Amino acid sequence: MKRIIVIVNGGAGGGHDDALRAQVHSHFEAAGVAAEVNLAQGGEAIAAQVDKALRIGVDVIVAGGGDGTVSSIAGALVGTDVALGVLPLGTLNHFAQDLGLPLDLGEAVRLIAGSPTKRIDVGEVNARVFINNSSLGLYPDVVREREQHQKRMGLGKWPAFAWALVSALRRYPFLDVRLSIGGVEQRRRTPFVFIGNNEYQMEGLAIGERTSMTGACLSLYTAQRPGRLRLVAFALRALFGRLRQARDFDIVLAADIVVESRHQHLRVATDGEVTPMTPPLRYRVRPASLLVICDSSPAEPKR
Repeated sequence: MKRIIVIVNGGAGGGHDDALRAQVHSHFEAAGVAAEVNLAQGGEAIAAQVDKALRIGVDVIVAGGGDGTVSSIAGALVGTDVALGVLPLGTLNHFAQDLGLPLDLGEAVRLIAGSPTKRIDVGEVNARVFINNSSLGLYPDVVREREQHQKRMGLGKWPAFAWALVSALRRYPFLDVRLSIGGVEQRRRTPFVFIGNNEYQMEGLAIGERTSMTGACLSLYTAQRPGRLRLVAFALRALFGRLRQARDFDIVLAADIVVESRHQHLRVATDGEVTPMTPPLRYRVRPASLLVICDSSPAEPKR
């Protein structure tokens, strides 16, 4: 019998408690699976529970939370034969949606009980794993501002995000970076650098989605010296499927990317978590390195 441990982030989404833990446990019982279900408050507690689970030997670790929770647990499972299950309990659940996983709790548990597995790619920057994407510039600034507004003003996540976005756009700082892609160097002065684990849809109504998690590549998106109005123009081009025609917007696929800067430290967002890192930032894809519980959808287009 497979040994399954579920780790529910008590701080994910709107906050989770013992009632949810009991609900998850009952779903596994109904599916005929004995699973140990634990609550964890915060990143350190999650890491400690993952370490303990790996020490005692388990077959499956289930992440109950949003993309940040899933990413932190996935990082510990990369390169192992321990499977990652996902209970999408966060706000947006991009990873679960891109994998084609059910967003209903009961359906997610039934999928985990069936245990169909597949190996997918992850991205890595300076030894830090990400399952969705990593970015520099505007987005890490917005996340930092949002957290400050939440602490100082007691705002909720989305009102704080709105305030932070306005503040970041008012300052509108630029990054001077040197990108090395396949041995070819490019200099860019840009408000953002976005690097995805596999290719993101950047045009049309499916913008921000991925149709494959097994393409063995990273995707790079950056703009050259755009003002605020130019960013709006990029957004309109993306909506109408003409972004690739923009001469000052880079879209590149590569297995590895190096980002260099004159700054001693850069704030780097990985799956929504911001960490100071010392350049150069060395990005690489790690193909088929994460075993996940899912059906065949990661390798097949969703449309």
